[in-house]
Amino acid sequence: MALGGLGEIGMNCMAFEADGDVLVLDCGVTFPDDQAGVDVIHPDFEWLEERRDRIRGIVITHGHEDHIGALPYLLRVAPAPVFAPPYALALIEQRLAEHRDLREIELQATHPGERFEVGTFGVEPVRVTHSMVDATALILETPAGTVVHTGDFKIDPTPPDGEDFDAERFRKAGDDGVRLLLSDSTNAWVPGETASEATARDALSPLIEDAPGRVVVALFASNGHRLRSLFDLAREHGRRILLLGRSLHRHFETARETGYLPDPGSILVSERGARDIQPKDLLVLATGTQGEPRAALARLAEDRHPALSLEAGDRVIHSARIIPGNETRFYDTMNRLIRLGVDVRFQASDRGIHVSGHAHAGEQRRMLSLVRPESFVPVHGTRMHLEKHAELARAEGVGETLVVENGEVVEVTADGLRVVDDAPVGRVAVNRGRPIPPEVLRERALLGELGFAFAVFPIDQFGELAGEMRIILRGLVGENDEAPLCRRAGQYVAAALESASPNAAMDAEAVEDRARRALKRFLGKELGRKPMAWATATQMDEGDDR
Repeated sequence: MALGGLGEIGMNCMAFEADGDVLVLDCGVTFPDDQAGVDVIHPDFEWLEERRDRIRGIVITHGHEDHIGALPYLLRVAPAPVFAPPYALALIEQRLAEHRDLREIELQATHPGERFEVGTFGVEPVRVTHSMVDATALILETPAGTVVHTGDFKIDPTPPDGEDFDAERFRKAGDDGVRLLLSDSTNAWVPGETASEATARDALSPLIEDAPGRVVVALFASNGHRLRSLFDLAREHGRRILLLGRSLHRHFETARETGYLPDPGSILVSERGARDIQPKDLLVLATGTQGEPRAALARLAEDRHPALSLEAGDRVIHSARIIPGNETRFYDTMNRLIRLGVDVRFQASDRGIHVSGHAHAGEQRRMLSLVRPESFVPVHGTRMHLEKHAELARAEGVGETLVVENGEVVEVTADGLRVVDDAPVGRVAVNRGRPIPPEVLRERALLGELGFAFAVFPIDQFGELAGEMRIILRGLVGENDEAPLCRRAGQYVAAALESASPNAAMDAEAVEDRARRALKRFLGKELGRKPMAWATATQMDEGDDR
């Protein structure tokens, strides 16, 4: 059963249950389209929390945030041992250290070909290639037969770290018999095969070599292969490297500590040291591929980065994909750079400077032909991705395919696959490590959409207006129109209170409600829409001159 990642891109988290034991596979986050004070979004863990005493372990395929980012939140409600490749494990340790309320968690490193047990499940990691170093698929031994989960993968014939995709192990699994294959569907609609990471290296090389000034390469911080290639190219073309962006520094240090990046020696310079480097001798690696306002690339584009200023003759290379929904921010950043006189290169101008980390349809077909499963469930994608991948599986001769989304519980037996239940699933928004209730998010959305208004006023012991009516507006009108509108609104609300029946005194709560409704009514007439509105009445004692 998937809590995330089926019917959507990202937030991957899946659970397997057999003989009373639960194994969790990956535990990731996604990021909000509209910030609204939200840092990340993780799956609703209600289903797992109910089974917390039966969770025997959490097994991680690789270290991307959409596979490990939600671990602290799950471990808070359902602590369990975590098994992960060394690179992912180093990132997980950093994540857990940021959450001081977590008790000590058992962490175990996994290695391709080294089988281990998680309750009733036998688990064997298998090396795959991906944009993240140290990525693995998993072969699970279960009471229903062998299950293969590919994790995120591509089939790269020339990976920069020499860790080849283990086609022979998948073939052997297919020879022995695979009951069920679950496979990455991200690029199911893209024909052919994904280009090798070596393609990106070859495309970047001449752009770095012939640039007359500084070169800035914007990349995903987690792309350790690209990072390794860029260090090699800097040496090859006689440039020093400056890293800009906290996440880039974190992944650089993790890559060094785990041995995936050789010692850079004197090629790396600090921000202060970079000021003494001639522009043609500097290669800058920067975060902010999606035009994020606080990231390094956007700050360079706005000429407000303390490390350096870009100028005519410099070159910016966007070595990443534009994630759907970020196009406006991306192009705004590119246009700012162009206005500075910077030469901008991205996939539209130089197609080879970025390659995907996910298998295209040709590689997905090859995985199916290697494993030859009895049945197939596509994972990691929206409904259209899942359906397309299932179509590929049927074309490869897989006898049984099933397309499901988050929350659908699938039973695997000797007789086949079937959906047997629906489990509670959902999204939990988080800010600074704390969940944000849905009602707060709804209120924030309404505040942004409608604006808000306050009425603040004093009343006497009989509930009658006893002083000045103050109106406060936010997000409704411009500065020049605000004062006169507040004055008219105050007069209208005061008149509404004074016209109340004199037969019975009202308490403060009733007066506030009357004022709130009057304020909404007035602004609705004036502006054609009713904002969110509040009223606060302060009860004055006799003789009180506040």
